[in-house]
Amino acid sequence: MQDDDPIDPAELLPQTQYEPARGAKRWFLLGVGSLSTGLALFGAFLPILPTTPFLLLAMACFVRSSPELNRRLLANRAFGPYLAQWQHDHTVPRSAKRKAYGLVVVSLGLSIWFVDVGWVRLTLGFVGLGLLVFLSRLRTTFHQVG
Repeated sequence: MQDDDPIDPAELLPQTQYEPARGAKRWFLLGVGSLSTGLALFGAFLPILPTTPFLLLAMACFVRSSPELNRRLLANRAFGPYLAQWQHDHTVPRSAKRKAYGLVVVSLGLSIWFVDVGWVRLTLGFVGLGLLVFLSRLRTTFHQVG
């Protein structure tokens, strides 16, 4: 396979099967996974709320509490291939990383521009810098998902 060949997300699913949690632990994981999914949806539209960490947390919870909800999350057209790739080898495609850099710079840059309070600007700047450092430390792959 060449570096530019697309990858089928179904090929990226892990071979390890988790024993689903039972009882109160299952309900707790379902709750945290559902809350994380909701926060990720808000994060897709709000610049200060991250999407990816909440989706990863939701996936980790659903793997252990509801294989069906995990399959539905992985089947999502927008995020599923990236989540499957992360679940498989903990890498992020170079193209997705570039988009993330751009979104962080534009969204937080605009937020800093429109805010008049100095300490809020400073806080947004540190959050943006932290996100950029976090993104830069993620392992990158050059193949495309989807």
